[in-house]
Amino acid sequence: MSEQHSADIVVIGSGIVGSLAARRLALQGASVLILEAGPRLDRGRVVAAFRNSPIKGNWMGAYPPSPWAPHPIYVPKDNGYLKQAGPYPYPAEYIRAVGGTTWHWAAMAWRLVPNDVRIKSLYGVGVDWPMSYEELDPWYQEAEELIGVAGAPDTGSPRSQPFPMEPVAEPWSMRRFRERLAPTYAVVANTVARNSRSYGGRPACVGNNSCQPICPVNAQYLGINAVEAAEVAGAKVVPNAVVYRIEHDAKGRIAAVHYYDPDKGTHRVTGKTFILAANGIESPKLLLLSASDKYPNGLANSSDMVGRHLMDHPSTSITFYADEELWLGRGPQSPSSINTLRDGAFRSQHAPYRLDFTNISQVLSVTQDLIKEGVYGAEFDKQLRWRAAHQVSVKNVLEVLPDPDNRITLSSEKDAMGIPKPEAHYSIGDYTRRAAEVSKADFARIAELMGGTGLRYSAEGNFANNQHITGTMSMGNDPKSSVVDGFGRTHDHENLFICSTGVMPTAATMNSTLTAIALALRTAEHILPQQAAAYTAASNAEREASLS
Repeated sequence: MSEQHSADIVVIGSGIVGSLAARRLALQGASVLILEAGPRLDRGRVVAAFRNSPIKGNWMGAYPPSPWAPHPIYVPKDNGYLKQAGPYPYPAEYIRAVGGTTWHWAAMAWRLVPNDVRIKSLYGVGVDWPMSYEELDPWYQEAEELIGVAGAPDTGSPRSQPFPMEPVAEPWSMRRFRERLAPTYAVVANTVARNSRSYGGRPACVGNNSCQPICPVNAQYLGINAVEAAEVAGAKVVPNAVVYRIEHDAKGRIAAVHYYDPDKGTHRVTGKTFILAANGIESPKLLLLSASDKYPNGLANSSDMVGRHLMDHPSTSITFYADEELWLGRGPQSPSSINTLRDGAFRSQHAPYRLDFTNISQVLSVTQDLIKEGVYGAEFDKQLRWRAAHQVSVKNVLEVLPDPDNRITLSSEKDAMGIPKPEAHYSIGDYTRRAAEVSKADFARIAELMGGTGLRYSAEGNFANNQHITGTMSMGNDPKSSVVDGFGRTHDHENLFICSTGVMPTAATMNSTLTAIALALRTAEHILPQQAAAYTAASNAEREASLS
């Protein structure tokens, strides 16, 4: 084993959530070490890789997995990293690299609506959160100001302070949706971590249509921006550090973590406080991997809840031809949505949902359709121009309730480092499926108002996955039914905290990143004062031992 590293705070995972927590702790004077399984990426090479790729629809193509830190890949074929136990497939995508998955995201930065944290009390479904929306509001604000969020005031989520920025410029297509759907539906600008003006040393959005897989001008806040901010604050980042075990002492406190380098050399890192900040798949995997005689079911798992309550946001959709030219493809890929169906008494019967409009250029998908149809020559050119100008798509973003049978476990199959792969057990329940049926009436009405023809609904029973990995390490007040408390501290280990979308008890209808950042900032603020007494006690014990 090589020379040890040590720090006051050891953070496992360098994504946007863990890095912003690390930044806050470093600014308070703690020594902070961030361990990342994957490599450090060069932004210019990522942009070039996408520009030069012949398969523009493969958004993961610019982020190939490293042999020592694999992540799921499905194009051109499934690499088999995330094993599927069914009964419904869960093809989650994420990136193991310095900066994490928000290298590649749509930058959606939604807040919850207040009733999202009280659905058990109000509607008799799911669970309540161990905090109120009002408690989250200042942490949402801090998160929005850190990453630079642009938004409209009419999102349905109350706020005590204004957004840092006004909305990004509205594309023509979204303007027409807004005008033609009113007053039946209110179409609003999406809340995004994307600059509408110069902010945080980064430029304003200039309308590129490649937010996923990469914003070429750095107008969109990425996880690597959070990493760099943490480093400026004093945190140290160790890339290619594949943590495979968390070590505890006789009293159950975390004493160290062990990682492999790419050559499978072993390293041990000690600390006073540890933050697990990988995503909702890799974090429970590591806790389960760290089973011991004292904790045979894995760390933080006395409740048997680690890995359980896996949630995401399934979607169904409609595609049709509007009766006017809209030419999707100028500006952000997902600029506007309908938010009025996120809450209501109906939640006792079926899931709430958002309705989200795509602005992705239709040229590629139309070309592929025409080739399949056998259209060629002059007719191909004519059809391509007409369809690309008129084709539009709307999807729902559906809530999934926490279900203990939806979970991440360890596979019997191992990766190249000899570490068990994660395995997903997943299904989509009736609560969510009923909402998908209800939303078909909204799809039909939207198409009608847009003069839609050639209506094509997604296949019955088929749901697209939105890659909003939520749950698996849920927070709650009861140690028997949750993994962490309301401040992210594990019930079983007083110096192990979790900062991740995985701590969210419910998924609601919005992308999970902003809420996870807000929770992580709240956790970071809680850590140092709470741990100071423990540090003092440890120092006193060492001094007394030296005098005896």
